[in-house]
Amino acid sequence: MNTSSAGTTSKPRVGSSQPSDTTFKRKRGVFQKDLQHMMYGFGDDRNPLPETVALVEDIVVEYVTDMVHKAQEFASKRGKLLTEDFLYLIRKDHPKLNRCTELLSMNEELKQARKAFEVDEEKLASLD
Repeated sequence: MNTSSAGTTSKPRVGSSQPSDTTFKRKRGVFQKDLQHMMYGFGDDRNPLPETVALVEDIVVEYVTDMVHKAQEFASKRGKLLTEDFLYLIRKDHPKLNRCTELLSMNEELKQARKAFEVDEEKLASLD
């Protein structure tokens, strides 16, 4: 039995909340409050167990990291990572795709509203 390679797998074991030795060191608990609120919004207790929050955080971070790596593979051909790379990855998951396009269009509307507000403020400042 070779024990020297046991701790150097490229992926953490299923059910393990600890990252593997080859992953970067990240600050744990950064998303703890946000996840607690989200978990409560989805029907969990107002104060879920810290172990549960830590596990959900690990799952979310692993999912996002995996998505970014996959998107980067597509973008490497072009040399630039774009929003469309992520939309391409979730193209078959219609609820996610619809929500993402909704959030992107809402973000664009907010940008336009901020831009219009800044112009109005500049005009008012110049009139004074």
